[in-house]
Amino acid sequence: MSYLSLSNTSFIAIAISFAVICITIFCLRVATQIKAKQALKDELAQHDNFAMGISFASEISVVIATIAFLFDEISVSTAQSNPLKVLIIIILLFTFIKVGHLIHRKWILHRFNEEAAILKQNVCAALVDSGMLIANCIIALGLYTWTHTQGFSNLLIAFVSFFTLQGMFALDSKIREHRFAKANQGASLQSNFNLENTSIGIRYAGKSIGLALAVYAGLSSAAFQNGKMVENIFTLVMHCGVMWILLYSLTYVIKAISLPNIDTALEIDHQDNIGVACIEFAVFCAIGYLLISMFSL
Repeated sequence: MSYLSLSNTSFIAIAISFAVICITIFCLRVATQIKAKQALKDELAQHDNFAMGISFASEISVVIATIAFLFDEISVSTAQSNPLKVLIIIILLFTFIKVGHLIHRKWILHRFNEEAAILKQNVCAALVDSGMLIANCIIALGLYTWTHTQGFSNLLIAFVSFFTLQGMFALDSKIREHRFAKANQGASLQSNFNLENTSIGIRYAGKSIGLALAVYAGLSSAAFQNGKMVENIFTLVMHCGVMWILLYSLTYVIKAISLPNIDTALEIDHQDNIGVACIEFAVFCAIGYLLISMFSL
């Protein structure tokens, strides 16, 4: 017979983690209400703003997932002996996530105002925005896993690596926009987000999360070299680049097998086929996770 055994220190750690989660979510709620210029309850319950609900749900998920990840990575003894270090790590992780999110909004999709579209109940915008937020969370956690064993001495390498990965996401997004324009007589993908085509948002979110998972796999398989900027960036680009290629290669094969003789571009871009978009979302996320399972050290 087995018994549940939890020490007092475990209860303390759980209580502190949950307190941090509650405080952060409260701050998010206040920030969301300020952006909406009214109570979140009115926006969600009275106006039935599904887009706002999706966006807020993704923010809550990112907060809880980040704290849960740290709770698993940082031992209770370390947290007790050096609580300031844990606080700094939490702040840095959320800073990376927020900066990456802003880069996506202000630079990668600079022709599309996601915040305004979400307030107008554009579900497609909420899916695009939420997918990239979750993707940045995965990237930040991957960088932490890659560099944290060396402490804060390699923080500069982490910053440069982070912006290098943002460049990879920007390039991936430009390729997606080029392929969309080629398949749709020169139409702009960012302009089409305003048309509230939900399936386009689902597909974009799936590719963003799938790429982030592939990047996490690349970081997990790459050896970190203490204090060596050039070597680490080269290693990061090589490993994550290979995972990027593998992601699209494997998903192409899976889609060819699971969706034979189906023009996915036509179904998603013109007919708003949510079913096909969900299949693409699932395939990209699953292949990304498969890469983590196969290549993580």
